[in-house]
Amino acid sequence: MTTAASAFGKVAVLLGGESAEREISLQTGSAVHAALVRKGVDAHAIDATGDFLARLATREFDRVFIALHGRGGEDGVIQGALDAMHIPYTGSRVLGSALSMDKARTKWIWRSRGLRTPDFVEIETAADLERVREELGFPVFVKPVHEGSSCGAAKVESAAALRPAWEAAGRFDARVMAERWIDGAEYTASILAGEALPLIRIETPRVFYDYEAKYLEDTTRYHCPCGLGEGDEQRLRAVALAAFDAVGASGWGRVDFLLDASGVEWLIEVNTVPGMTSHSLVPMAAKQAGIDFDSLTLRILETSMTPAQMPVQRRAAS
Repeated sequence: MTTAASAFGKVAVLLGGESAEREISLQTGSAVHAALVRKGVDAHAIDATGDFLARLATREFDRVFIALHGRGGEDGVIQGALDAMHIPYTGSRVLGSALSMDKARTKWIWRSRGLRTPDFVEIETAADLERVREELGFPVFVKPVHEGSSCGAAKVESAAALRPAWEAAGRFDARVMAERWIDGAEYTASILAGEALPLIRIETPRVFYDYEAKYLEDTTRYHCPCGLGEGDEQRLRAVALAAFDAVGASGWGRVDFLLDASGVEWLIEVNTVPGMTSHSLVPMAAKQAGIDFDSLTLRILETSMTPAQMPVQRRAAS
């Protein structure tokens, strides 16, 4: 049983914004808006720039579908504003959004819960470059602490290349980290309403699953089913759920991890507002679970509702 479209009232789909991921957010929000309209929802696309908060404050809308990627939309800022205006919204609350956006604090929390994540060093000054060499060795993965879509990220093979990578990442964020490079297959687990959907294994001929591989290249391959045995997949889905819960994330999202040659998982990050574009992973996993794109958008919109407003409990596809 699904929620009737009329039960959602008038819905604002927030998209665009002013982060480095604006263009992807425009694609995500446009796809979500179109799907909701096809499902009969009274949905309206709003670019999250200028005085958009003033419009929301008029209480014209009953709820918000957050389709914003990156800072300002995925980091707890818009979530806090909507909480203050008492407007329901999709996905994680303020705490889960803020923690998940901070890759370093996410890793500290995972470690405190006994979850595996690669060793790392935050690079605050030039003196920390030597710490990276001594504590991590090479190669390492350098990235901004608060960015998504691999913006500013790079694999670094040597000490000579470390400073330029740090400076490049620093153009996206004041905080930069270097993470031990893990050789292994890349996987992602999509989370929807407390359940982990079928895992996806990602293959790219590029050095890593970067911005081009995610959004522009046609050479990236997505395997779903992922090729793991049933027992291994169920174990890793459980790990992903634990990782998602550890940082206070909720509603829907995605957990990315690597699987090394020994079959050991290494958690990388949590995305609380994953992409919903033609190249996006959550719709792929949902399709494997028997949930089409339009139905997926409704399921995500349901995360803006209180338990009393939700339809009769469904058995999650798996």
